[in-house]
Amino acid sequence: MDPLVRLDEIAALVEAARSVPMSASCIVNREELLDLVDALRTELPAEVRKARALIDERDEVLAAGHREVDRVVSGGITEHRRLVSEAEVTVAAEREAAALMAEARQEAERIKAEAQDYVDGTLAEFERVLTRTLTTVERGRDRLRARGLGGEPDAAGTQPGG
Repeated sequence: MDPLVRLDEIAALVEAARSVPMSASCIVNREELLDLVDALRTELPAEVRKARALIDERDEVLAAGHREVDRVVSGGITEHRRLVSEAEVTVAAEREAAALMAEARQEAERIKAEAQDYVDGTLAEFERVLTRTLTTVERGRDRLRARGLGGEPDAAGTQPGG
């Protein structure tokens, strides 16, 4: 389940809790709240593992791109040497080798750019999830503070602090 949903459940549990008269405290079901917190603890590491997996995947894609570049460049160099040894095609060999190297570099840059875009998008989504989580936590804390600072009357119908 989405950790933000868990935080919403925790906030809802606290918001629905019965207020303790003459205080900012409330009575919540300890077992229910601890179950929600445990579930959140279980889910957050999964989100972090997903982010780490995406970073590892990006590194693997980059490494594969570098290996491919090395392979293509190595192949280009070998082909270049073979053609150079043949006197009648020396000029053509140099041109083809240069083209292969340029193509390999372009392909490596393309793979690198795609990998970086993918990781950036994934990290942006993770940032959005974390921001929503933080917003939910702040909203819940603000509600708790608002209740404690004089918003709701106590059981006798009087305002706190009065």
